[in-house]
Amino acid sequence: MTDSNNSPDSVVLERTLNAPQALVWEMWTSPEHFKAWYGPQGATIPVADMDVRVGGRRHVCMEMETPGGPMTMWFVGEFRTLDPTDKLSYTESMSDADGNVISPTSMGMPEGHPETTEVIVTLEDLGDTTKMTMTHVGVPAGSPGEAGWNMALDKLVAYVTSAS
Repeated sequence: MTDSNNSPDSVVLERTLNAPQALVWEMWTSPEHFKAWYGPQGATIPVADMDVRVGGRRHVCMEMETPGGPMTMWFVGEFRTLDPTDKLSYTESMSDADGNVISPTSMGMPEGHPETTEVIVTLEDLGDTTKMTMTHVGVPAGSPGEAGWNMALDKLVAYVTSAS
């Protein structure tokens, strides 16, 4: 994975949050905060295990109701970059409940979807607010993944405002 925001197979989203940079950092690195906002509207995060250190493991469960019934998705990854309060990155792969990576196509993703993607978050202190840029390398712009991230980041904006 590269740290490039120019890939056509990347979702790049920005938000300006009415919260200090340190609090926005905690939204991404504290399991309790992460569980409160992550995922699209209607999703819950019953599990967010995070060993927040370079090389540390992430294991996240997302549950939601779909027209076809309840859906559970697991994700596993590794923290790659941790520059406290400024930048973090982690890999992400679909997995089973035990953290074993599974094929994206087995979860209904289109052929050619990468097995491992990378999420890069940069935070810029603007005084009373924080500019956050989230790049998900390996997820194409305009995809359902982008729609899900937009919903999640909207939830993050509302949650961090209530927490500050």
